[in-house]
Amino acid sequence: MPDVRHLLAAASARLGERTDAELLLLHVLRQPRSWLFAHADDEPDTDAQTAFSSLVERRAAGEPVAYLTGRRGFWSLELEVSPATLIPRPETELLVELALQRLPSDAACRAADLGTGSGAIALAIACERPLARVVATDASAAALAVARRNAQRHTIGNVSFVHGDWLVPLADERFDLIVSNPPYIEAADPHLAQGDLRFEPASALASGPDGLDDIRRIVPDAHAHLHPDGWLLFEHGWNQGAAVRALLAEAGYADVFSAQDLEQRDRVSGGRRSV
Repeated sequence: MPDVRHLLAAASARLGERTDAELLLLHVLRQPRSWLFAHADDEPDTDAQTAFSSLVERRAAGEPVAYLTGRRGFWSLELEVSPATLIPRPETELLVELALQRLPSDAACRAADLGTGSGAIALAIACERPLARVVATDASAAALAVARRNAQRHTIGNVSFVHGDWLVPLADERFDLIVSNPPYIEAADPHLAQGDLRFEPASALASGPDGLDDIRRIVPDAHAHLHPDGWLLFEHGWNQGAAVRALLAEAGYADVFSAQDLEQRDRVSGGRRSV
C-alpha cells in the first residue's frame, strides 16, 4: 500500500503541482499541514486513499480546491464555502483594510456588506470591530445559509444577515459604511469559461456587457443609505477604475478615490457622502 510520500508524488504529477495535492490529502486525513513533516511514511487506509484519488481526479477536471474541501481562509478566518458562494480571494482583503480605516475601533457604528456570499467581508469587519453592528445582504438564500454558519462557527454575534437584492432589504436604514464585492466581469469575458470560474456562481461574477451593471445600481442607491460622511467602498476590475470613479462623482460622492492592489492595479474604489 503506498505511503503518504508516494501518494503525494503521484497526485502532484497528475495535477502538475504539489500544493493542491497536499491540501486535498490533509482534508481527507483531517490533519494540519504540519502533520506531513513527520508522517511521510504513513500508509493511509484504503478508504482514505480512495477518497483522495476521487478528489484528485475532480481537481484535475477543474473543480476548485475550496469547493472540494469546503473551506477557504480569508483574513484571520477559515470559512465554509460552497458552489453557492464566490470563493474569497486574497485581493479582497484590501477592501477590508480600507473599511477598517474608516470605522472607529472604540465607538458604536453601523456597516453593511452587499452581496455577502460566504460572509467573508462582513465577518472580517465584525470580528475586528466588535462595537460595530454589521448587516449583510444577499439575493441567494443558499449563500446566506453558508454565511450564517460561518458566523456561528466563529461565534461572531455582531453581524446579521438579510435576504434580498443589494440594498432592497435595508428599507430606510442608514450606515456609516457600505461595502461590496459585486459582480464586475464582462458577460462575454472568455475567462468565465476557464479554470475555477467555470464552477463559481455566474451571478456573483458577471454583470452586463461592460461588467458595471450592478455597480451602476449600487452607487446611487447606497448614497441614500449613508449617514453624512459615511463611505461607500467596493471592489472592481483592474481596468474599471476610471469608469467607477466617474459613477461615484456623478452620484454626488466626495473624496472619490481608487486604491491599488499588490500588482499596482486599481482594485477598490469609493467615496464619501458629504451631505
